[in-house]
Amino acid sequence: MSVNKPIEEGFSSDGFIIDQDCFSSVRYRTIPACDNGCGFIAAYNMRKALGHDIAWDDVRREMDEMHRLRIPGPTLMKVIRNYLTLHVPQYKEASGREEAAVASEHSCTGIFRYTEGHVPHFVSFIKQADGSFRFFNVSEGLEDCVMPMQRFCSEHLKHGMVILLYVEDSICGDKEQAQG
Repeated sequence: MSVNKPIEEGFSSDGFIIDQDCFSSVRYRTIPACDNGCGFIAAYNMRKALGHDIAWDDVRREMDEMHRLRIPGPTLMKVIRNYLTLHVPQYKEASGREEAAVASEHSCTGIFRYTEGHVPHFVSFIKQADGSFRFFNVSEGLEDCVMPMQRFCSEHLKHGMVILLYVEDSICGDKEQAQG
């Protein structure tokens, strides 16, 4: 974690959040969002990929308020599910490493909940026009990266429970090509 990066450096040139380390000045669940902001970041990126006109801080604020207890912690699965039900009602869910990997191949955008470096993490992605996938805020050095889904799954979905929250290709049409 770097607490000296300005928020502006946490965004890609096309407006996706790619580096949660840049959010040390922002509070989420009572602590700096650089430590636990991957949930609202992933939700924001998914909505942006779907063409929603939304401010990242509105996503953060709404998801923060959905947590009943004002205590430090990660984004709860119940909260991200409730948030997506309100704003992305067409989303679906796949649980388990293999099920999530298969479903992700047929999605235009999604959010993985998995363990990255022994820490629970949310990572969003969008499908590119060539069939590869663009991932955001994965880990140091992989803040904004493009790779085949199979590679991401084999390199990152190794430990712990895996959940995928996703929107099917058929729902998005050519939307992912416009965003990618």
